Amino acid sequence: MDTGILSVLTLPPVQHGFAALILSGLGLPLVGVFIVGQNIYPIRFTVMHVALLGAALGLVFSLEPLIPALILCALAGRLLALFSERPAGAPGAMGFLMVLAIALAFLVLSISGVHANAAFELLWGSLLAVRPVEVLLLGLISLGLAALFVWKRRSLALLLYDRELAWCSGVPVRSLTVALYVAIAVAIAASIRLTGALLVDAVTILPALAARNTGSSLNSIAAWAVFFGLSGNVAGFFLAVLLDQPLGPILVLTAGTITLCSYFWKERQT
Repeated sequence: MDTGILSVLTLPPVQHGFAALILSGLGLPLVGVFIVGQNIYPIRFTVMHVALLGAALGLVFSLEPLIPALILCALAGRLLALFSERPAGAPGAMGFLMVLAIALAFLVLSISGVHANAAFELLWGSLLAVRPVEVLLLGLISLGLAALFVWKRRSLALLLYDRELAWCSGVPVRSLTVALYVAIAVAIAASIRLTGALLVDAVTILPALAARNTGSSLNSIAAWAVFFGLSGNVAGFFLAVLLDQPLGPILVLTAGTITLCSYFWKERQT
């Protein structure tokens, strides 16, 4: 391996960031599988805006910004799960909550006099800004996501395939939907300092989309999503170091290339 890469990997901030990339590659693609399966793509933007409101409140009350961000995002996930039971679904509520959260965030920052950049740092994301406690949090969340998937994989397969069929088959649709929405919201919020608004799709949606082109069942889709997410993160990291370019765009392009190749592969199989 190139000595330049080895020297970079000896830096503690880079080690923390790389560990976070590994853990996010193992856990966040499952979030993407849930999002794609439920067709709730707007939820990631809603969570980002709610997290910004939480960060603003944390700064005002001299708290660690990630703590109120996680709490508010978990509550938002619970609220959105309730709206998902209505005929119109949750997307409308997501748009409303997103706009409301960003308006409240700016109002809180304006009244308190806190500089807006301090709150927006949480949404920009930075590999070198990841701290050991956040690496640990990502690890716990990835473990929790994997446990939820293994424990409820049959019920999840029915729910993600057809909500009405899941109801008729005795699946606890309401409680499982709440668990999914809260897990999605908390996972995205916990990874914000690493991914920012730019990378969240690279570690969630894109691996899940690629996996749908290669997997034939929920188990295989989940396995492929984790494989694509992990390999995309690792490859993107080393490419960024070799090319001396920002990590964010390289990760997105790497994940996007994997997804595009999966579509070509699917076309060749049909």
